Amino acid sequence: MYHGGTNFGRFASSYVTTSYYDGAPLDEYGLIWRPTWGHLRELHAAVNLSSEPLLFGTYSNFSLGQEQEAHIFETELKCVAFLVNFDKHQSPTVVFRNIPFQLAPKSISILSECRTVVFETAKVNAQYGSRTAKVVESLNDIHTWKAFKEPIPEDISKAVYTGNQLFEHLSMTKDETDYLWYIVSYEYRPSDDGQLVLLNAESRAHVLHAFVNTEYVGCVHGSHDGPGNIILNTNISLKEGQNTISLLSVMVGSPDSGAHMERRSFGIRKVSIQQGQQPLHLLNNELWGYQVGLYGEGKRIYTQEESSSVEWTEINSLTYHPLTWYKTTFAAPVGNDAVALNLTSMGKGEVWVNGESIGRYWVSFKAPSGQPSQSLYHIPQHFLKPTDNLLVLVEEIGGNPLEITVNTVSITTVCGSVNELSSPALHTQGKDPEVRLRCQRGKHISAIEFASYGNPAGDCTTFSTGSCHAALSESVVKQVISITNMMN
Repeated sequence: MYHGGTNFGRFASSYVTTSYYDGAPLDEYGLIWRPTWGHLRELHAAVNLSSEPLLFGTYSNFSLGQEQEAHIFETELKCVAFLVNFDKHQSPTVVFRNIPFQLAPKSISILSECRTVVFETAKVNAQYGSRTAKVVESLNDIHTWKAFKEPIPEDISKAVYTGNQLFEHLSMTKDETDYLWYIVSYEYRPSDDGQLVLLNAESRAHVLHAFVNTEYVGCVHGSHDGPGNIILNTNISLKEGQNTISLLSVMVGSPDSGAHMERRSFGIRKVSIQQGQQPLHLLNNELWGYQVGLYGEGKRIYTQEESSSVEWTEINSLTYHPLTWYKTTFAAPVGNDAVALNLTSMGKGEVWVNGESIGRYWVSFKAPSGQPSQSLYHIPQHFLKPTDNLLVLVEEIGGNPLEITVNTVSITTVCGSVNELSSPALHTQGKDPEVRLRCQRGKHISAIEFASYGNPAGDCTTFSTGSCHAALSESVVKQVISITNMMN
């Protein structure tokens, strides 16, 4: 895939992040991802240079060693060879058509005219770039935020659908929302053998939230590689008489691969109450009420036109509160840099900007590293107005919106390195290797952090001068940059 992107709205499949393939040559924000883009450009140039033998030549191959091979495409006048080294650790020297070539570990070298190396997969001469996110606005003013607690349905008589069974999730929602409420009544009579009451719910949805008499009692979720069923076991407190159990079944995208997808079912499969030492009370065949979607979702309170249709309150103690809507406004950053929200302080939910969904977020679900798999959420420039951009989130688990920041994303550092053994860049048609540094459109080089003509050590993340270094290296480069900026 050449271009990364963003799964806006609810388009991501099961457990897939909003951002996809951000390390592509063109990243999620449309920025050039270096050195991937430049290295791939050199590969394209090398292939194009040898297009005639690749398209019309005769193919042959033979071994150059225990883990080395040569693949040749040749016509009467043109020839191209691919020297492959499968060894992951050694850099052997092989002889091909009486010419010695040293092959880097786990690499392929392309030989134009079967004698001149024009591209090596293991040697990256392309420009490097470092992308950073800069905070331009912190949304930490508590007076600019409003909150709305999502109503917890508890009256079965007001349910849109009812039935003496547990209905399948997608057949009810038609995939027009991630959310489906299951509501049931339970009559509790205290017993002499103990007051401990255990709620057990088994579901094939991705997330399950439980409320008893509108009080939040627990949550459980699955994972991409985990078992299909998720099970919630939690102790609950009940009042004597009728109690309402409201279960929120949540999908995080639909599956996009695998056999017999048409047979897959989702939603709650089994619900039971264990009261002390009494026999298990199965609730599957009780009268269940169903509500499709969230109340705020149905009212479209994430839009400017419908935001006032509910009563928003001061945020005060409603941070880290489950199933809560938050809203505020912010100004668009000046300039054309990509814009993103940092939602590290939140849990799980969905976010809208000016009525447009920029996708689901789930920063509380950590990667093996212990960090969120995604914390920055892309806002396209055409979603934004100069000022008063309406930001609305629905938070399922609990988070702190006061720590959300508006960020710009851009390439802030570029770097290049070559030596006399490097292959000249094919797209420049030059005869000698050279460093070419370019900024993204609308930017210019503002400072030189390091320059060394000699044998510098390190790479583009950590660098230092070596035993041979021209003292005027940095001043010469700064002078060239200064003249270039003046001309532009």
